[in-house]
Amino acid sequence: MALRPEETELRRLDLNLLPVFIALMRERSVTRAGEALFLSQPATSAALARLRAVFRDELLVRNGKQLEPTARAEALLAALAPSLQAIAGALSGAVPFDPATDERVFRIGWTDDVGMAAKPLLARIWQAAPRCRLVIRAANYRTIPGMLESGEIGLALGFMGDDLPAIAKQRVLRRGSFQVLRWEGTPGPIDLDAYCARPHVLVTPRGDLTGFADAALERLGRSRRVMLGVPEFGLLRQVLLGTDLLCTVSDALVEALMAPEAGGGLAADPVPFDGPDSVMRMAWRTALDHDPAEEWLRAQVVAVLARR
Repeated sequence: MALRPEETELRRLDLNLLPVFIALMRERSVTRAGEALFLSQPATSAALARLRAVFRDELLVRNGKQLEPTARAEALLAALAPSLQAIAGALSGAVPFDPATDERVFRIGWTDDVGMAAKPLLARIWQAAPRCRLVIRAANYRTIPGMLESGEIGLALGFMGDDLPAIAKQRVLRRGSFQVLRWEGTPGPIDLDAYCARPHVLVTPRGDLTGFADAALERLGRSRRVMLGVPEFGLLRQVLLGTDLLCTVSDALVEALMAPEAGGGLAADPVPFDGPDSVMRMAWRTALDHDPAEEWLRAQVVAVLARR
């Protein structure tokens, strides 16, 4: 029986090249794509050369320090990504998982504040699954949807909205409130006048100096002074201690920063105005919904981070 045209085309392509293509399109770097797939740089370069030969196109061309996709590459990604996702979903449900012996690689994206609250999660995972490896990617509410959609991560943890891509599912882990964090050597509790009078520090990866609190204060005809922007929540302790700075953070982060093992020296008060809830969510790729390993991982997250 003669091969169909599409079957003839498939014989020209080593399907192992497709994950390399997806990684190259995501990372725009041979080195980073290789690291994501645990391939050497020469092996990744060789795979790119083979992809170029198969598709008769450069696919990715050098533009400064990164690679830029050609129009052909963009079209291929749009056509191939749904099929690869479906294949991954079909395979994932059939792969058993034994945490005691499995050597799975889990890819998690989390926001900086959740990462601080999730430290017990790492110990729990490694105790139960000592051979599994974790790749943690820095993420925020703006980048998480794209990272899930591209497959860069399988699981996301963060204070994010519910505007996730269709390929993702989600669960609310905890709903809480925001609190005002300060050095315990300064007066408290913080009322509205003190909140507006004292200087503030804002965690701002993008470098802007306004947040939800500014919008809430504007509705009250008030304002605050944001005097310092820092890129990550891990800097807050050293920034706040010994100063009169305030920082408005989630209650989950307050718990992490004020835990006995954290070192003390900080105090927290309720935010002195009505504001949004602090909502920590867990989101994951739909293709991994029934993967036994990913189901186990999500159960560990719920055990550590979900509010009961």
